[in-house]
Amino acid sequence: MTTEALASLLPVAPRPAAEERLSSWLSRVAGIYGMSANALLAHFGLTEVSALTLEQGLSAGQGALIAARAGLSAQTIDGMTFAALAPHARCLIAPSARYFCPSCAKSPAIGRKAAALPWTFWCSVHGVRLWGRDKRPMQSFLPESVLERLDPPARRGAARLAAWAEDRDAIGETGAPTVSDLLRFLTASYRRPSPPSLAEQPLLSLEARRANHAFLTRPIARQALLVVAPEYDRFAPVLAKPVRPGLAALAGGSLLQNYALAVGVARLTENPVEHAAAALAAADAEGETSLRRVLGAWPWTTRRRIEAHLRCLTDSKSVAKTHRVGAHCGPVPQIMLESHKFRVFSSHKL
Repeated sequence: MTTEALASLLPVAPRPAAEERLSSWLSRVAGIYGMSANALLAHFGLTEVSALTLEQGLSAGQGALIAARAGLSAQTIDGMTFAALAPHARCLIAPSARYFCPSCAKSPAIGRKAAALPWTFWCSVHGVRLWGRDKRPMQSFLPESVLERLDPPARRGAARLAAWAEDRDAIGETGAPTVSDLLRFLTASYRRPSPPSLAEQPLLSLEARRANHAFLTRPIARQALLVVAPEYDRFAPVLAKPVRPGLAALAGGSLLQNYALAVGVARLTENPVEHAAAALAAADAEGETSLRRVLGAWPWTTRRRIEAHLRCLTDSKSVAKTHRVGAHCGPVPQIMLESHKFRVFSSHKL
């Protein structure tokens, strides 16, 4: 290393932590010298750029400059960025941690890369289940027995979302619906908005019901996610059920919402025909139009199979309804037939 390079080195520059993102590391370095991360970048000669912008992708010159001033390799600096994400997924990078890891809270200055992405539900370093930003664990929303059943599809859905974000989604390249297609379907309405049902309403006294009249009569969006992930429909707070449309659902969703979306992505990936047909079967006229509009982007062969399965579901419902009616309108008991036989009295049939 030359004398000039040695002179430009920072006196103190901590090593990056495991999975640490660039903006977090720059903030820690800048804090040592009592300045902001952007001021530190300006000191390096990188003006008019922010740490959040740089971590989405560095040019060769930018990475080499930071590495030279910190005494690190350019590969180490690049490893703290989100360069592996495709451009279509970089809008999903949160400026800070989306969720809360109880173990990482002991070193709150360190921000992990995975914590900025909406499909991370377990800490990449400690392996523990993440909590929401309000520091509420998932167990406060879903019972442990339900989580044990949903964790496997949530992991599979998160894996496909991660593959899609890095432009290596092999499933989407085989003619199956893409991740964007699945998210648009999950967030499409299958029924008209309606107020909370009695099952969704908390137990309230008459006075409380009057005081909360606006809440009890507020229409809530009914999206296909509720059909594909009925566990979410059952346990999620009623006002938290609606999610934003498409990719915005992931970008602005809560921990519980994104967990349900990952489950929905996994189920639609593994069995798109049955789940799409079930949503259509449960839809009203307005919702069916909404779902079919989204399904128009799906492969034609998949749509044909959905229609065939939907006919099966419709026929099954018709048969079941007929059996229910027959149960009430079945054969007339013999005693009633005997009591209604024609009888002759004085040559008059009565």
